[in-house]
Amino acid sequence: MTGVDAVVTGAGGFIGGHLVASLLSQGKSVRGVDVKPLSEWCQLHPGAESAQRDVSLLEDARASVDGAAVVYNLAADMGGMGFIENNKAACMLSVLTSTHVLQAAEEAGVERYFYSSSACVYAAEHQTSPDVVPLREADAYPAMPEDGYGWEKLFSERMCRHFLEDYGLQTRVARYHNVYGEFGTWDGGREKAPAAICRKIARAAITGEHTIDIWGDGKQTRSFTYIDDCVRGTQLITNGDDPNPVNLGSDELVTINEMVGIVEGIAGISLERRYDLTAPQGVRGRSSDNAEIVRRYGWAPSTTLTDGLERTYRWIFDEVKKSLV
Repeated sequence: MTGVDAVVTGAGGFIGGHLVASLLSQGKSVRGVDVKPLSEWCQLHPGAESAQRDVSLLEDARASVDGAAVVYNLAADMGGMGFIENNKAACMLSVLTSTHVLQAAEEAGVERYFYSSSACVYAAEHQTSPDVVPLREADAYPAMPEDGYGWEKLFSERMCRHFLEDYGLQTRVARYHNVYGEFGTWDGGREKAPAAICRKIARAAITGEHTIDIWGDGKQTRSFTYIDDCVRGTQLITNGDDPNPVNLGSDELVTINEMVGIVEGIAGISLERRYDLTAPQGVRGRSSDNAEIVRRYGWAPSTTLTDGLERTYRWIFDEVKKSLV
């Protein structure tokens, strides 16, 4: 197999597709790998080598990273809060992917290995109030991450650390905070809150049924990271000198109700809100402390939530309209 500048696992997913596009725009040779059939990838780039492989299997992982200078491991079985809370075993089985891609990368002698972790590694005790104290990297320990998905991510972070210590593999880890944008999952149960809200409001705007169902009381707080900022930060971290996990997120905190209001303003409608207090809600409040990523890389998100949601809403509106034809 010919060598490539970068391999992206999970390339058929939302973040992976955008990362492949960014690497190609820089003139890099890219191999994208995903377990899904190519017809189901969020984006398929003609300039990249694209392959359907299951990197939870060691032999597929080895074939995928062969000849790579840099590996970006974004592959995982995950989704929004509704999926994570109801599929804990499936989320934890992603440890096979995390383990085998890391092992294969070390065997292949890759120069750099990036692992996409999550804010779900942080203990719930730090996230019990909407009036949050932003999460610092050190808050991951003593460990009590989100059950299922969070435990898998924290364990895989530790594996990256020990592969660096024991084998010299240059590992880098980012803790993603609620990434959103165009070309992401917007329906079907795996979508995250921004996409779900954009879908519901787009459907209301198109059909004239002016109601929206909101999970919880809408007072939960979150910060959301636009995809372009995530991709830029991912590459800064991968190319940087510090192997310790770092937050990659926005510190622009909003309630879910406020985010609904922003999208209503973009759509030019006002909806009757119906609150489902039995639906999965996740932690009460979560935001990213960005002091460390600013110190290391001078990175800060360049896209406001309003601007990012407008781009996302316009794309999802068109997708919803096509689905209703």
